[in-house]
Amino acid sequence: MSGKLYGVGLGPGDPSLMTVRAVEVIASADVIAYHSARHGRSIARSIAAAHIREDHVEERLMYPLTVETTDHPGGYRGALNDFYEEASARLAAHLDAGRTVAVLAEGDPLFYGSYQHMHKRLAHRYETEVIPGVTSVSASAARLGKPLCEAEEILTIIPGTLPEEELTARLASTDSAVVMKLGRTFPAVRRALERAGRLEDAHYVERATMSGERTAALADVDPGTVPYFSVAVLPSRIDSAPAVSGRGEVVVVGTGPAGPLWLTPETRGALASATDLVGYTTYLDRVPSRPGQRRHGSDNKVESERAEFALDLARRGHRVAVVSGGDPGVFAMATAVLEAASQDPYLDVPVRVLPGVTAANAAAAKAGAPLGHDYATISLSDRLKPWEVIAERLAAAASADLVLALYNPGSASRTWQVAKARELLLEHRAPDTPVVVARDVGGPQESVRVLPLADLDPTEVDMRTLLLIGSSQTQAVHRGTGERMAWTPRRYPEV
Repeated sequence: MSGKLYGVGLGPGDPSLMTVRAVEVIASADVIAYHSARHGRSIARSIAAAHIREDHVEERLMYPLTVETTDHPGGYRGALNDFYEEASARLAAHLDAGRTVAVLAEGDPLFYGSYQHMHKRLAHRYETEVIPGVTSVSASAARLGKPLCEAEEILTIIPGTLPEEELTARLASTDSAVVMKLGRTFPAVRRALERAGRLEDAHYVERATMSGERTAALADVDPGTVPYFSVAVLPSRIDSAPAVSGRGEVVVVGTGPAGPLWLTPETRGALASATDLVGYTTYLDRVPSRPGQRRHGSDNKVESERAEFALDLARRGHRVAVVSGGDPGVFAMATAVLEAASQDPYLDVPVRVLPGVTAANAAAAKAGAPLGHDYATISLSDRLKPWEVIAERLAAAASADLVLALYNPGSASRTWQVAKARELLLEHRAPDTPVVVARDVGGPQESVRVLPLADLDPTEVDMRTLLLIGSSQTQAVHRGTGERMAWTPRRYPEV
């Protein structure tokens, strides 16, 4: 009869934080196994030392390398894989002999732990039980005395071994975070926190609950003193909302065509760190509410006033995010803000523009690749420019055989522009030219259709619709899935 395998979580380091169940399993086990580096010492064994008896059979699973180079033909990963295979075979021999095996693991066995490699190789072959343990994440928060996350906040656990750009993106886009595996990664993690605008909020915890424990503001830590067993902590932002200071700025952000799925990490970070959100109410509703953050909604037709209001807040030390739909630089708020910021009262106010997914790009992706070659973007709204200018641009772009992305095609007060645009375009395009009619892309009423230009019905087009008019080269094909997809070749025929 085979023995039973246990993965025993020992907690973060203090033996008194071991669970009662962990102590029971160690006491009843025949074999105590633990991983160690080549020096032979094992943190896991030291935590459980008081419960290991002389008659216990001990299996020390010594790593052949940590971060050193290797001449193994499979490289670092290959060498480790061979080690895990050999170690699991040693444990399997005990289990086949009917012995109970307890594999000790710092923290929790299935959280960045060595035990998980034994588990994946043995749990399907033998009766197995995993004993959860207190993680270094929970221990660090407890030592800092700061909540990790509250209410709807999101906690992100990040290995410090990620590339710096990825670290920056993850830190910018989350509420709370714990970065594991510091040591040699600390300089990159610190730079990532600074680039994400989170360095001032970051705490450092070293060897939580263990001998030599240290906590500090992360910005004050000497990189040369940081061991592997340390973490960076960004605690809950609730009750520590961004304070108004003398460093005001305006960041114009784009939310994409719909909700949170379309936000970039950089935009998420800017929205989270702002003291004030300013924007058209419909776009503000896409942004989650945060405690202590003020929201200033307004009508869609007061862009200049909205821009000046945001700049006035920034002059008083507020960090303001002006919220726009799509990309803020495409028929949106970036122009209004920069126009106002070029006036004397606001010349010294810092202004940044962060890109977003445009409606044209979102619609094109849903329809296939109609913007695969040269294209022009034109707004059909004649509220800020005369129709004669729009007609001239439509004719020029159509005669140049460009794909057209038509924004603001119609509204309750503008009902004839689409029909007139279709009439102008048919002077340059064949009636069967593919047209993408995209409405509410990314939203609950999303509708994307590909149809011939001659069949475009102006009555079906409103302000939530975007039109993509193909060139002479744009193709529309029915695929086996039943979809009709549009695409424009990147090669153009020789004249």
